[in-house]
Amino acid sequence: MVDTGTHTRTRTERLTVSVIVPARNEEASLSACLASLVSQTGIAFEVIVIDDHSTDRTREIAASFPGVRIIEAGPLSEGWTGKNNALVAGAREARGEWLLFTDADTAHRPASLARGVAEAKRHNAAMLSYSPEQSVEGFWEKAVMPVIFAELAASYRPSQVSDPRSSAAAANGQYILIAREAYDAVGGHAAIASSLLEDVALARAVKRSGRKIFFRYAADAVRTRMYRSFVQLREGWTKNLALLFPSPRRLALLRALEFVLIVASFAIGIATGLRGHWQPAVVAATLCVILYASFFTRIRRAHFFADANVLALLGLPIFSYLLLRSKRFHRRGNVSWKGRSYPGTRHNVALDSRAQEDHGLSHAQS
Repeated sequence: MVDTGTHTRTRTERLTVSVIVPARNEEASLSACLASLVSQTGIAFEVIVIDDHSTDRTREIAASFPGVRIIEAGPLSEGWTGKNNALVAGAREARGEWLLFTDADTAHRPASLARGVAEAKRHNAAMLSYSPEQSVEGFWEKAVMPVIFAELAASYRPSQVSDPRSSAAAANGQYILIAREAYDAVGGHAAIASSLLEDVALARAVKRSGRKIFFRYAADAVRTRMYRSFVQLREGWTKNLALLFPSPRRLALLRALEFVLIVASFAIGIATGLRGHWQPAVVAATLCVILYASFFTRIRRAHFFADANVLALLGLPIFSYLLLRSKRFHRRGNVSWKGRSYPGTRHNVALDSRAQEDHGLSHAQS
């Protein structure tokens, strides 16, 4: 049975996918997201929006789409994050054989829902996660986002995440498609209620259960614009960065040093060349070219357009600042996101995951 977007079903009809969209003050992006979802074809589905105590027009916008179900997130219990609370509320009401957890700032390509389920089945994956095409506008987004996503691509390699023999686990919370059976078996988001990095935590639980994950970059399926101002960008990455990388301080120092060396070698090459000192100018220029080529090769793997790739050099010191800020706020136990405060954590998801993989490799070699 194919759902054409009207969603006029009884509670007993079987659905292939329940699309669950947590929304807290998402009036800027929710309309485009829902328009792309309700127009999906080729598969039976429902769309559920969880209104997470919004104070803007989020609920009104959701209600303007016929057939979209709106659920209240309910009170936030102590020790829970707001997003996990909302996702559990949505999963509780979902009727699909598969659950798609997707953010309100995403836009989905036509027929991508049906293709996603088919791809998960083709790879025999209990969980499929897409890393969306990242839309960036303005200086801050174009400078910082390629640097961050290049680091993520290096730390969470899709080939390793998708390999059942590797303990590496990751997912992008903007698009997680998971079989209902697998979701219930690992305890769902209730089992990771306090996690600020719920996507990676859920992926780790699925991988530990012996089930397969399939993870890839998917500009052909979904795109997103994560942040619309520097304030949002700073708050969002302050919440996440210290949890994503095993040694935030070392990585911050490394990227700051990389920026200084590239800029300094360029400046020295120009200055000495203008004075007619050709030998040091050539040495400095050669060093600059080598360093920048290495940097640019890494950045290109993040799948951004040329203008963002060029501005990314200026994003290196900003990335270092955000990493150190994230580490500091987590250490102090003062992490904020969307009007809520969380105690933060000294536990590093990336470090724990790396230790697990090292253990797995050692076990395999013994």
